Amino acid sequence: MATVADVTVRTGRRAELGLLGIAVLIAVLARGLVDYHADYLELVPLAIYAGVWVAVALGVHLAVRRWAAFADPVLLPAVLALNGIGLAMIRRVDFAYAARGRDTDFGQVQMIWTLLGITLCVLVLVLLRDYRLLRRFTYTAGVLGLIGLLLPLMPVIGTQINGARIWISVFGKSLQPGEFAKIALVIFFAGYLVSNRDTLALAGPKILGMRFPRPRDMGPLALVWVAAMLVQIYERDLGTSLLLFGIFVAMLYVATERLSWVIVGFVMFLGGAVLAGTLFSHVGARYTAWLHALDPEVYRSGASEQLVRGLFGMASGGLFGTGLGEGRPDLVPYAESDFIVSSLGEELGLTGLMAILTLYLIIVHRALRTAIGIRHGFGKLLAAGLGFAIALQVFIVVGGVTRVIPLTGLTTPFLAYGGSSMLANWVVIGLLLRISDQARRPDEVA
Repeated sequence: MATVADVTVRTGRRAELGLLGIAVLIAVLARGLVDYHADYLELVPLAIYAGVWVAVALGVHLAVRRWAAFADPVLLPAVLALNGIGLAMIRRVDFAYAARGRDTDFGQVQMIWTLLGITLCVLVLVLLRDYRLLRRFTYTAGVLGLIGLLLPLMPVIGTQINGARIWISVFGKSLQPGEFAKIALVIFFAGYLVSNRDTLALAGPKILGMRFPRPRDMGPLALVWVAAMLVQIYERDLGTSLLLFGIFVAMLYVATERLSWVIVGFVMFLGGAVLAGTLFSHVGARYTAWLHALDPEVYRSGASEQLVRGLFGMASGGLFGTGLGEGRPDLVPYAESDFIVSSLGEELGLTGLMAILTLYLIIVHRALRTAIGIRHGFGKLLAAGLGFAIALQVFIVVGGVTRVIPLTGLTTPFLAYGGSSMLANWVVIGLLLRISDQARRPDEVA
């Protein structure tokens, strides 16, 4: 707590510490259940794991207390709980693969990425004392974001995995630059929109009671639409395409409060997706695998086999699941990454999945609450954009696995195996903590 003119101001750090204790308990219990059902439970290694989690949680809590004392107290515990569940599930998949003679160490590698991600989060708090400094780099961030999207198309470093060209190879490791590009593009969108919001909000003809944009004001939306379509066509990545365009349209709505932008954006993307599916065979093949996944011919060709196996896995989990450590996630390809949601659905059931989605809902809610609380226009758009980025990414992944939308190559934030996603999303949390600190900080407190 801090004192301002004899008035006690609650920072929320005590509440955060208590919630962090619950998050650590969830992570350790999940790990213990996985080890127990794999006949691998040993108290000493589990105690060491618990000690590492306690040290990490306490360390990041002290860092927030020192450099962002008024930051949102709920964000960090929700993220650590998700991270702990993800680590346990990835270790479970390692055990499942080992039972079939395939030795993997995804769980250990993911723990390293988690520690690096948390370190980056703390560095954001230490080095970025005022988020408003980012507005100076609006166009630089835009250029860096576009470069990040284009890197996978480079002939030497760009690689194609699972039909999507969204990866680059660096020192023998695969990285997904699009995860970092989304942060840069959110910064660019926030800086651009805060400077042009009046023109975008007030000008334009009225149709059916709604004010629609003028053709000359459609330039930014058209450029982002073109970029999204190019990503979908040439990188074969519907997920990043939808994420990029969705973030921009959502931020446009926040900046202008005009529903017409959402309608125009939705029509543009839907029309572009249909046109791309008609003109380009590889895009159409992905749509066919989505729409006709259960057709025998499509399944036998292998186009929808992964998706159908994931659906069967979640169906076998039912309402309460088979139990953590007692399912068969190894029957679904990429159960530790692209299909970790189906793995969790099988072993935790619909109830467990709803609890996990609730944690994501809490994170997005706190991000949007931060956007509402901050008085600076750039911070409002930046916090909203980062919150929408997490929400849209979760929707795209879960929607793909459950066949609501076509399957994509995006990873579930904080849950799925992947270093790029883990690092980038912890940076997002660092930015949200910094913005929320300045949003909740009383003016009298230095």
